Amino acid sequence: MSWARIMAPLSGGQGDRTAVTAAAALAEPFGAELAGVYTPADVADVMPWMGEGFMGGVQTTALESLKEAAQAGEKNARTAVDACKYEKKRFISLQSPVWAGLSAESRLSDVVVFANDPARGRGPLAEAFQQVLADEQRPVLIAREGLKVGGVVAVAWDGGKEASRAARLAMPLLEKAERGVILAAPKASSRSFDPSKLQSYYAARGVKTEVELLPEGGDPAPALLKGARAAGADILVAGAFGHPRLQEFIFGGTTRTLLNSDQPSLFLSH
Repeated sequence: MSWARIMAPLSGGQGDRTAVTAAAALAEPFGAELAGVYTPADVADVMPWMGEGFMGGVQTTALESLKEAAQAGEKNARTAVDACKYEKKRFISLQSPVWAGLSAESRLSDVVVFANDPARGRGPLAEAFQQVLADEQRPVLIAREGLKVGGVVAVAWDGGKEASRAARLAMPLLEKAERGVILAAPKASSRSFDPSKLQSYYAARGVKTEVELLPEGGDPAPALLKGARAAGADILVAGAFGHPRLQEFIFGGTTRTLLNSDQPSLFLSH
């Protein structure tokens, strides 16, 4: 397996260079295209708020300010892509309707890369992160400091649908890894599962992995993070939003704990 297109949504802000650099690091081992996609605030989204006959002086000024901000943001985002030394890259600026364009671009990308802030619900790309991961169900990489492709990849495994989807989609990462580790915390799961079956799945595809059984019960997220640190994982692969999203939002959930961690980088799929 391989990846051919890595996408990085951009806001025109300070986090763009981090996202582009991480996307290039992910794209380079596969010779994949890096698509930097500028995702501005959509003027169409504020039109209903302005109401009918909105073209008064104050409203017109507000609209012009939004357009000017979008132009400045596009310039900054383009600069972030141009500054990246990775050669196989392109810049795309989304136009209204922005969310439709974002969906279309993500559907034709193998992985979508975000920095920490959007994944934690902060900044102008927070909604884009939720849309890509939860609504479009595209695999995302949350890039943390020191992202390394080709190092140690840990796979969180509980036998569930979300975990299995993430484990399958992460195959290219496992193929490039110097070491793959399957992390299983059976005491923290209501499911009965055998991690050796995932190990066999990988082995049949030429990928050698180890299995680490985590002894902790209760909330699986701290156990997984502890296991990932012990394994020296550069990237942790996990299923996202295994419970209903409203429940995850109210109670926190494993996904939220992983997103609020500082290390390692995360490969998530819903």
